[in-house]
Amino acid sequence: RNATNEWWIDALGRALREDRCSSCGGDRLKPEYLAVTVGATGIGAVGRMSVEEAARWVTGLRFEGADAVIAEQILAELTARLGFLEEVGLGYVGLARSTASLSGGEAQRIRLATQIGNRLTGVIYVLDEPTIGLHQRDTARLLETLRGLRDLGTSVILVEHDPDTIDAADWIVDLGPGAGHRG
Repeated sequence: RNATNEWWIDALGRALREDRCSSCGGDRLKPEYLAVTVGATGIGAVGRMSVEEAARWVTGLRFEGADAVIAEQILAELTARLGFLEEVGLGYVGLARSTASLSGGEAQRIRLATQIGNRLTGVIYVLDEPTIGLHQRDTARLLETLRGLRDLGTSVILVEHDPDTIDAADWIVDLGPGAGHRG
């Protein structure tokens, strides 16, 4: 180690450190956006909620008069989108969580929830091991969601190794040199 190496190590450490902004407190929003509230809840507080917490919060919102008319469609859309995220086992994910911190399976399920929300038909979904890392309860919810897509007339193809997920399939195509009971 020498002075040059010490300088590079220090510079790298500073570059990789994630500091909390003193202006927004880590909410990553401009002050004028942080001033937005729905009821008594600020938008920054909503961003710090998990999907599950946000779904409960949205469900509990009540508006009257013209505000109710304005909010009706927005609340329905928020409820549906948060519900789709819960259906695919992502209720624990924070709304403000960086996409770079998501696992491949989490990112895949977020894309799936987005597609479910669109209710597309005549397409084929190909998912690579969507149940990896899921709790058994969440796997069951994901499979119900996929059955719903199938029932809409959408083709769903899974590349999967989980025996319970394979057992839930309508059709199984077993490939490879170690396929079948040796797979």
